Amino acid sequence: MGALSIREAVPADAELMLDYIRELAAFERLSAECVADAATLRRYVFEHKRAHAMMAEWDGAPAGFALYFYNFSTFLGRPGLYLEDLFVRPAFRRNGIARGLFRALARKAVAEGCGRFEWSVLDWNENAIRFYRGLGALPLDEWTGQRLTGEALHRLADET
Repeated sequence: MGALSIREAVPADAELMLDYIRELAAFERLSAECVADAATLRRYVFEHKRAHAMMAEWDGAPAGFALYFYNFSTFLGRPGLYLEDLFVRPAFRRNGIARGLFRALARKAVAEGCGRFEWSVLDWNENAIRFYRGLGALPLDEWTGQRLTGEALHRLADET
């Protein structure tokens, strides 16, 4: 049985984080949308601290990561932790790494007074959905995600 190690990401992890993000984008069939680069990750994750990341290693080998940020619930009057991406490389799956990352994030959320720990999942990713139900997560069927990006985002921002 191997050993799982989870730690906070450091700036030197930016290239590896980018590798994970690209692997995740390929898995989600969204590679064409993946335009991130290591310099941008370093800027927003480590310099501006707009997001945070945890790195997972299995027997010292890079195995996966989780990228998260904080939001705020007006109804609860407390911050929430939002998991943007979690990825474990296929060769390391079924070793409890994803569960370990979720546990580390849940502990962080509790320690920091967060009232919620949330994330999204693609509706076709049945393995992930089963895993999340096993954690005790509940689907938010009454909510739908909305997004402004690209031209639509800039058009709204430029309105006078």
